Amino acid sequence: MRPPSPWKTAFKATFNLNESALSSNWRGGGVNSIGLNAQVNQKANFHRGRNSWDNEADFLYAFVANKDQGYRKSLDRLFLDTKYGCNISTQWNMFASLNLLTQFAPGYKYSTDANGQQRAQRISSAFAPAYITAAYGMEYVAKKWFKIRLSPLASRLTIVGRPERFVGVLGEKPYGVNLDHSTHFEVLAGQVLAELDKGLSSNMNVKARYLLFADYEKLALRRVDHRLDASFTAKVNRYINVALTGILLYDYDQDRAVQYSQGLSLGLIYTRQNPQEKK
Repeated sequence: MRPPSPWKTAFKATFNLNESALSSNWRGGGVNSIGLNAQVNQKANFHRGRNSWDNEADFLYAFVANKDQGYRKSLDRLFLDTKYGCNISTQWNMFASLNLLTQFAPGYKYSTDANGQQRAQRISSAFAPAYITAAYGMEYVAKKWFKIRLSPLASRLTIVGRPERFVGVLGEKPYGVNLDHSTHFEVLAGQVLAELDKGLSSNMNVKARYLLFADYEKLALRRVDHRLDASFTAKVNRYINVALTGILLYDYDQDRAVQYSQGLSLGLIYTRQNPQEKK
């Protein structure tokens, strides 16, 4: 009999489409529109003895196209994470991790000028900004569906290629990067990363990822970065789902106020797991 594989994998893909069409004499107001929301998540985790190696790739993209306004991106995220862990007890691990958080499509701020014309100003682009974070510390696994990484030693590299492109919207230091540079390195910082992935019933799931990052050199309550990505998915049947997604973000180098985005969609879902991961 073959021994069980030390690798456990899981794959999930969702594709949600929303559309509205109105007749030319529709008196209720509104415009014709079409939108797409796509998310792909792949995990590959290795465990043998006290050692573990966890890997995750998470991709999210959404757009909406309104009549007379054209195509506009609404959500865009690429998250890659790799982590080595060593068990020191049933619930505590020592770990070292490396992750990337960015987007891959241009983003724009839309406004109306004095003549009533629509104006689009580029506010982000592919890998601008991109955040590469290395962290070391302890991980607490409270349940199979909840874990938290505590990293008193972390460092982050912010990448913004050609930051002068964003000065008109973001000011003289886009995403904290000086105009004569393309990177900003925060050498010594603290990070907290908490993840929840729990099935509420056989057809409902809630997933959330919370990230806190504090640069020790500029340590102050208002300079601590926070990001929460959350989703609630309810399966209608094996392939049809309803999804509610949201992002809350506070980053002092981006904006002095809290940013948020939210989406509700109906679409297709596909999942695949190897036997070791099936519940």
